[in-house]
Parts: sequence; C-alpha cells; structure tokens
Amino acid sequence: MANVDRAPSRTMPNLLHVLPAFADRGELRLNVIVELNATTINKYELITETGHLKLDRVGFSSLAYPFAYGCIPSTWDEDGDPLDVEIIGVTEPLIPGSVCEARIIGVMKFDDGGEVDDKVIAVLADDKRMDHIRRHQQLGDHWRQETAYYWEHYKDLKKPGTCSVNGFFDTEEALKVIQACEQRYQETIAPLLVD
Repeated sequence: MANVDRAPSRTMPNLLHVLPAFADRGELRLNVIVELNATTINKYELITETGHLKLDRVGFSSLAYPFAYGCIPSTWDEDGDPLDVEIIGVTEPLIPGSVCEARIIGVMKFDDGGEVDDKVIAVLADDKRMDHIRRHQQLGDHWRQETAYYWEHYKDLKKPGTCSVNGFFDTEEALKVIQACEQRYQETIAPLLVD
C-alpha cells in the first residue's frame, strides 16, 4: 500500500501529487490522505503545495464530524480542493497525514455556499468489520439523516442556510465523480507541478 515509485530523496514528495487516486480501481479501493477523525470540531486541510496539514478553522458550533475525513490524491473537485472522502465506521482513530486504503460505497452530492463539494463515502478497505458493507444504503436511514444534518447545519452559526445535501448515490455515480475530478486534476493542477 502507498509504495511510492521514487528513489529516496532529501526532500519529501507531496503524496497528493505522487499517489494515484486508486490503489485498486477494480476493487474500488482508493488511496486516501487522512485529514481528521470523528468527534472533532477542528477542520484540518492538506496544503496542496506542500502536502502538510494545516488547521483550516475551528468549527463555529459544537457539531463534531461524525466520521473520519480525508482527500483523494490526484483529484481536484469543483470547489478548488482535492475530492473529499467520508470514512465510515472507523473504530480506532487514524493518524492525520497518514495514507489509508478505503473502499467506495457511494457518494453524497453537496452544495457548500454555491460550490459543488461532493463527498465520496467509503469504509476502510482492510477492516474486516466493514467487509459486509458494499453500498451506502446498508448504513441505514438514521446514518443518512445524521450525515445530511451535519452537512446542512455545520456552518449555521457562520453562514446559516448556505449548505445543502443533494442526495446520496451509488458506487457507479461515485466513480463518475472521481473520474471527473481525476480529469480536472490532470487539466488544471498537473501542468503546474515542478520537479
């Protein structure tokens, strides 16, 4: 997993620009750079130029992330960031900045203040507790309601009513979103990279 095909270097490669989006496309396994864990109100984001994590903001309310969260390397979403991933059912906190493999089970379409900011829904690929989860529908109605509630209200004390969940979709739709974000990355970010 995450073996980088480069010689050792005195400067660390930025995994956002080195790793492919997929660890195994056929098995729906993504490479995910972990940004934060469930139960935090702190929002960390990857600095795209360096690959380091930065505290982007402290949440404006007591609403904590209900899932682990990260981004997919070699992707670029319409909001000007790598494509986001919600990692569901993580039992032990992940190390922010680490890389994990996560298996796609769906996608949530999301509008954040007028910007498309979709979220791939995944489970840890190597967690046997999650092997039986293949589709987001298996997480149940309460999970969908809780997730939608979080995203529609997490900015209410800053910008009320600016976020909307536009539905939960299957893995086929998730693959379309990822493919579009891979293409956008190749067209807009890859040409800017320097050695």
